[in-house]
Amino acid sequence: MTYLVTGATGKAGREVVAQLRRGGHPVRALTRDARRAGLAGVEVVEGDLTRPETLETAFKGVTGVHLLTIGGDDYATLTTGPEIVRLATEAGVRRISVLWNGFWGPVEQAVATSGLEWTVLEATDFYANTFTWAERLRESGVLDEPYADVATAGVDEADVGAVSAAVLTSGGHGGQRYTVTGPEVLSPRDKLRILGDAVGQRFTFDELTREQALDRYAAAGMDPEMAEFLLDWHGNPPAAATRVSPVVERLSGRPPRDFASWAAENAASFR
Repeated sequence: MTYLVTGATGKAGREVVAQLRRGGHPVRALTRDARRAGLAGVEVVEGDLTRPETLETAFKGVTGVHLLTIGGDDYATLTTGPEIVRLATEAGVRRISVLWNGFWGPVEQAVATSGLEWTVLEATDFYANTFTWAERLRESGVLDEPYADVATAGVDEADVGAVSAAVLTSGGHGGQRYTVTGPEVLSPRDKLRILGDAVGQRFTFDELTREQALDRYAAAGMDPEMAEFLLDWHGNPPAAATRVSPVVERLSGRPPRDFASWAAENAASFR
């Protein structure tokens, strides 16, 4: 039984691939550029979720799919959910794990009405997102971000990979929406302190206003609607994002990794 992982070169996608391989399952990895995939021991195919006509070959002979809800370099929400789900259904796919991007969108809607065995994984914040802080911390030791004290329950990408692999290979999770978190609720200020402890350096948080953050996103070329969405989410996250979930331990059989362990392993990137 072959499993297709979309977004296979992304933060979570690589971990889904790794977890499936550890379980001895054949994996087909979907990427827009096979030459740059860097994935050994799996079948790599090219395709683009924003262009469903490129996906027919990818779905052939596949039992389960790990499916993203964003596409393209701008991380925009996919609008091609109905076409993707139709191709999966016609190819005989049985199960889909959907990695949401913060809200119930076109992919989730299409999957939920498809008749497939679907599970939505609601991972609210990846530990690896803090890599976007690394250059600033290395250069100045100062982090300038908004909402310094708004706390959420983040998660290690490897734990997301473990949950997705369990959902796809074991079954029995159809129609479920699982919040996937680590073992603690932390604010950006908390994470910065933990990173400082791991690096052996005292970092400083310089909190931005919403307006300052919007200006920075605009200067970086971000779509204004996407910038507003991100700030709304980080400033006022959904209730599920602020609570620790038991899903990782229940589905993987081990406790989720804490942020301090992740920071210690990745300290060199911030030093």
